[in-house]
Amino acid sequence: MSRKLFGTDGVRGTANAFPMTAEMALMLGAAVGRHFRREHAGVHRVVIGKDTRLSGYMFENALTAGLTSTGMNVLLLGPVPTPAVGLLTPSMRADLGIMISASHNPAADNGIKFFGPDGFKLSDAVESEIEALLEEGPRPAQPDNIGRARRIDDGRFRYQERVKSTLPSGLRLDGMKVVVDCANGAAYRTAPEVLWELGAEVIPLGTTPDGLNINKGCGSTQPRAAAEAVVAHGADVGICLDGDADRIIMIDETGQIADGDQIMALMAARWAEEDRLKGGTLVATVMSNLGLEHFLQGKGLHLERTSVGDRYVVESMRKNGFNLGGEQSGHIVMTDYATTGDGLMAGLQFLAEMVRSGKRASELANCFEPVPQLLKNVRFTAGQTPLEASPVKSAIAEAEAQLQGKGRLLIRKSGTEPLIRVMAECDDPALLEQVVDGIVAEVQAVA
Repeated sequence: MSRKLFGTDGVRGTANAFPMTAEMALMLGAAVGRHFRREHAGVHRVVIGKDTRLSGYMFENALTAGLTSTGMNVLLLGPVPTPAVGLLTPSMRADLGIMISASHNPAADNGIKFFGPDGFKLSDAVESEIEALLEEGPRPAQPDNIGRARRIDDGRFRYQERVKSTLPSGLRLDGMKVVVDCANGAAYRTAPEVLWELGAEVIPLGTTPDGLNINKGCGSTQPRAAAEAVVAHGADVGICLDGDADRIIMIDETGQIADGDQIMALMAARWAEEDRLKGGTLVATVMSNLGLEHFLQGKGLHLERTSVGDRYVVESMRKNGFNLGGEQSGHIVMTDYATTGDGLMAGLQFLAEMVRSGKRASELANCFEPVPQLLKNVRFTAGQTPLEASPVKSAIAEAEAQLQGKGRLLIRKSGTEPLIRVMAECDDPALLEQVVDGIVAEVQAVA
């Protein structure tokens, strides 16, 4: 069954516009509550976390109303990173976990992500079943079976202790100066506190959320301010998280940026040396740079590619028994420690390697020379299908012919925003720009 409401990471869109309306959240809460209540008898719980967006209050209340109407008891965590929901759902024996966040998107957007009782994101099949229940309409519980809601005040602290436990026992960050940009998002308290508790001197950025400034000029998608702060303060390293803290970008002491591919390369090589990289394989998406693949091959390791979306990375990891994966955008998934991408955990792994090796961030953050890659995004009006237009198809076919044997081309519709992403890789920068710009021009003409 195809999905109409769910994208690559839950339901997402502009707040107060379909599908991200309070009414839809209410109905979605009722549908998902009905789905998980039928799984078994007894007490039913759902854990809800959120980031710092103003609309989070609205969706938290609407979801709570829908869920309690079906008999689900709701445990409200308040602002916490997405991986905290993945951790606390099974820890609190909940049937379901929900994160209210649009991740790296602007403050005007919001989203709803779902986690199963095992703490992993729901499969396409389960999301299709929920959509079917949504179309059937609500089936409220009897008055004496309506659920309750309560605040959980220590959820953030439980998560912080889990994050710290992923470091080797006794390892400290004493003497290390760290800039951490929390994107005015869900980790605005968590990340600085964890780093400080481990001994680092912390220079915090993006820690004053007002509901409207999440990801604005800061965070993993706009790391310039953090890079400037690293240089200005003479910091050893910088960590940039996104709005819900499930992705990370590292900054070395010179202000240079390292994306998820470089972080995964470092971790895969290190874990392989320690004989703990299961299957000798790193799982990444089709967006990851060819340079990463060549680096791994040189180490006798394998790169397993998936569709774009960290949950598809996780599905492949679970299916094949692998324990490390992620995305170029900065989702780093370590299933030995977490059920989803965790930016702070990944950052601590990087810092731990700095301590263990005695090397500077710049020595660790440049594992391979990337193949020149160009990515451009074209925004289109919702409801349009620009990739179906004949001029666009012709431009894509021509570009593929030009890149034959020289590189690769990837065109896709974003699953979280109304964007067409045009990406190509090639050792010839002039050809790279030519093919990407040619496709972008045709998409813009019909978008």
